[in-house]
Amino acid sequence: MAERLQKILSGRGVSSRRAAEDMIAAGRVTVNGKTARIGDSADPERDDIRIDGAPLPPEEGRRYIMLNKPRGYVTTMSDERGRKTVAELVSDCPERLYPVGRLDMDSDGLLIMTNDGELAHRLAHPSHGIEKTYRVMVSGDIKSALPVLKAPMELDGGEVRAKRVEIARSGQTPGTDAALMITVAEGRNRQVRRMCETAGLRVARLTRVSEGALRLGGLKPGGWRELTPEEIKSLAKQ
Repeated sequence: MAERLQKILSGRGVSSRRAAEDMIAAGRVTVNGKTARIGDSADPERDDIRIDGAPLPPEEGRRYIMLNKPRGYVTTMSDERGRKTVAELVSDCPERLYPVGRLDMDSDGLLIMTNDGELAHRLAHPSHGIEKTYRVMVSGDIKSALPVLKAPMELDGGEVRAKRVEIARSGQTPGTDAALMITVAEGRNRQVRRMCETAGLRVARLTRVSEGALRLGGLKPGGWRELTPEEIKSLAKQ
């Protein structure tokens, strides 16, 4: 059955769907000897699909893991500036996995990684509104900031609003005035940090502690584990 090329490439674990579109746009993908274009479709069972001249890899078993990303790592598989990447943390995994969404270099916590390109695309797309909760260590005028954080605000020309903002009463560290639990669903770039800045707060540390039904729990920084069948089902439903 014919499908969009970027869907085929991501489904075979070649890359994320977004990266697959970049590969097609760069002329690196051919179908039956002809250079493919964005929007082209093909049937992987009948057509000769190649990337940089190499045949499309066969389908492989799906793998889904949760990584506790430490600070100082970028959420990419390679980095032209030589920074540490999450790929290094899962190098002992036999499959080539890709991160679902982003977690900026200065943040840590829960990051899903998989070779299931279709599920990754659905989870990362903001239209699905999957809730993500962050534990944010902040300093500043908390009393004045809370109403601002709970109200709608504009980022990147669109309105965003936290689903929940709560003060965590434990785990505060020197140099911070509060530990906030902030839940969002839009997934804008560095959204929680920018929301805090808009509210006049300085972020000392930001940790993603949950995504949908997944909880980071006691997973050590830099460590990863397989998702359970129940967790995978919960992601698919979302």
